[in-house]
Amino acid sequence: MSAVAYVKPSSLAEAYSARAAHPEYSLLAGGTDFMVGILHRAAPAGVIDLFGLGELCGVERRASSEGGEELRIGAGTTYAQLLASSELCASFPLLTESAREIGATQIQERGTLGGNMGTSSPVGDTLPVLLALDAVVEVGSARGQRRIPYAEFCTGYRQTAMASDELIVAVCLPLPGPAIQFWRKVGTRKAQAISKVMVAAAGRLEEGLLRDVRIAMGAVADRPVRLRVVEGLCEGQAPSERLAETVRQAVAEAITPISDIRSSAPYRLRAAQNLAARFILEQIS
Repeated sequence: MSAVAYVKPSSLAEAYSARAAHPEYSLLAGGTDFMVGILHRAAPAGVIDLFGLGELCGVERRASSEGGEELRIGAGTTYAQLLASSELCASFPLLTESAREIGATQIQERGTLGGNMGTSSPVGDTLPVLLALDAVVEVGSARGQRRIPYAEFCTGYRQTAMASDELIVAVCLPLPGPAIQFWRKVGTRKAQAISKVMVAAAGRLEEGLLRDVRIAMGAVADRPVRLRVVEGLCEGQAPSERLAETVRQAVAEAITPISDIRSSAPYRLRAAQNLAARFILEQIS
């Protein structure tokens, strides 16, 4: 790889300025994806290294702009730092469980939540989780900051709703976290595997009935997806084997996975059906 320009901002304001001046530069959040592909793609015009930038790191509880409270996670927070947050583990085990299954210790110490979002790969482990948790993304630039519901953030294959001069600043999760949180990942190995299928689901039980159900999947489309029709079938229903079978059949109509080097479309579909049904079955008291 030939030498490229390298910028290491010392503040968020400097990062905004660098991004505005060089929208063609690659952003380095943790480098776990960047370094894997470095020998297989053209050298970037330059690199803006955001790793460890203090204003992009950390987890804090605060009042939300919509009212109530939220947990704000800086985009530069590593997976290891997510796992070290007792409040995050208690309120959103769905996110920490997914982070725990990403790579080994070395990856967890370097990889960041914002990096996973910026790469926006269909197999990004945290992405369906953010959908299921109704996350909101804070993005910013020298022009100011704005909030984007994560459901509107991914616009296509490795594409996002950000402008060319914007950076991901934080992810906000509304508190309290859902009473029911479910995460399953299927990979070639038990650990350190790229996902074949992921299912993240959340909701609550009220007098024995499912409410506010959100079911999201990864690696079954060109971006993480919410299965809204399937969610609607669950709303107000008591968990049962019959409902699990209804969900299983509905998943088959909701997604059209592809075959690639990691898995076949029929396998992905069957796995997705089974995991969605398991979400229902695990709620039977």
